[in-house]
Amino acid sequence: MTAQQLKNSILQMAVQGKLVPQDPNDEPASILLERIRTEKERLIQEKKIKREKNPSIIFRGADNIPYEKVGDTVTPLEVPFEIPESWEWVRLGSICVIARGGSPRPIKQYLTDSPTGINWIKIGDSDKGRKYINQTKEKIIPEGVSKSRLVHKGDFLLTNSMSFGRPYILNVDGCIHDGWLVLSGYSQCFDKNFLFYLLSSRFAYYQFCDVVSGAVVKNLNSDKVAAALFPLPPLSEQCRIVQVIERIEPLISEYDGIEQNLFTLNETFPNCLKKSILQQAVQGKLVPQDPVDEPAAVLLERIRAEKQRFVQEGKIKKDKHESIIFRRDNSHYELVDGVEWCIDEEIPFEIPESWEWVRFGTALINRDAERIPLSVSERSRLEKKYDYYGASGVIDKVDRFLFEKPLLLIGEDGANLLLRSKPIAFIATGQYWVNNHAHVLDSVAGLSLDYVALYINAINLASYVTGTAQPKMNQEKMNSILMPIPPANEQRCIVKKVQELFSICEQL
Repeated sequence: MTAQQLKNSILQMAVQGKLVPQDPNDEPASILLERIRTEKERLIQEKKIKREKNPSIIFRGADNIPYEKVGDTVTPLEVPFEIPESWEWVRLGSICVIARGGSPRPIKQYLTDSPTGINWIKIGDSDKGRKYINQTKEKIIPEGVSKSRLVHKGDFLLTNSMSFGRPYILNVDGCIHDGWLVLSGYSQCFDKNFLFYLLSSRFAYYQFCDVVSGAVVKNLNSDKVAAALFPLPPLSEQCRIVQVIERIEPLISEYDGIEQNLFTLNETFPNCLKKSILQQAVQGKLVPQDPVDEPAAVLLERIRAEKQRFVQEGKIKKDKHESIIFRRDNSHYELVDGVEWCIDEEIPFEIPESWEWVRFGTALINRDAERIPLSVSERSRLEKKYDYYGASGVIDKVDRFLFEKPLLLIGEDGANLLLRSKPIAFIATGQYWVNNHAHVLDSVAGLSLDYVALYINAINLASYVTGTAQPKMNQEKMNSILMPIPPANEQRCIVKKVQELFSICEQL
């Protein structure tokens, strides 16, 4: 059961008279209603209020069945549930005045910054789930009052558009627009806090749902709200109910906090576990090292030799500033253009002896230059045949392709790289086209692209992102990424193990 369901259940018990025991010493609600009717009759005689055209009187007959008298007509009343003997059923409009607000138009002509202006109470001044409206963001000039409706501290407001039926108690005087209904004159029969909980109950909400109108914007008609049927307990019992609810509410809030934390944990745990698995994988802690494996240093030599052959064959361009990273005296050094320096501060973690650190540009071949731009208008005229990749996967289909071998794509969008709201690195397969929002990378000499994708998705790329207005990771920054390379066989073992563990994570 969620916290909201628990609260709804407690409020339902409250409106049915099941939350607190009845006290035989309480003045019954029937006497309370008689006093209200006598007072209304006096006000009518003094011409302070008008007589209702068809007043409703609900009573129990000799057969103990509820009846309703409207004018001269008496009919049996179908009630939704049984209530205690000391309670009474009433129409809401019989015991309070319900009216709709109004909006002076155009409202901009009536708004004012003057501190002497009248509070202009809008739906936006309320907070869902809160009880009071304590202040307003805007004020209107006095001329707008005649086209609106004055309300006062202590009045009840009901939202009657969009999120209809939400109750609030006013802690300010002011004017309301037509998105509100106001309930006033209830204090003789309702404790304001009990009325708030009564109107906050599912019982009230479902009644309002039955009478709401409007296809696009939902509205509550004041007459239909006035006709809503509610149970009325003795005033003393109302106060006891409020005391119990107010004792329970902090516990419900605490329960809600625990529930939200548990929900967050359930939602985030699989992803957090995946991140932990990736961290263990790229640090050489996920699978054991095999001393029989060919060390990564030999793999790197093959990568350099194969790239040199591609340069001689004119397939790729020679690296302008080739990087060589090596260990000496328990430190890491980098050699570029005959100059070497210590890079220990750049090394993020220790790796096994059989692994090697390398720059992206050294280990991989960049295929970005092979792409041909494809405009949006041109793409719209093509048949949807082959996958069209962007920074986060397949985004369209086109009737032509550039690549037909598995290649690594890395999104260059800085916002995504930092927020990780979409996939960052993935393998494109089949026959496909790639747009200019992803770097296209190839491997040689047995370096696993799946391992490289796994590594990219494991690390923080913030230091490789440049630009403020449109941050991105350009080729130069991408080529400078430090990557630990395991032996070729261990790469395959790592990828397989990660896939196995991720499959388990998906089931959590």
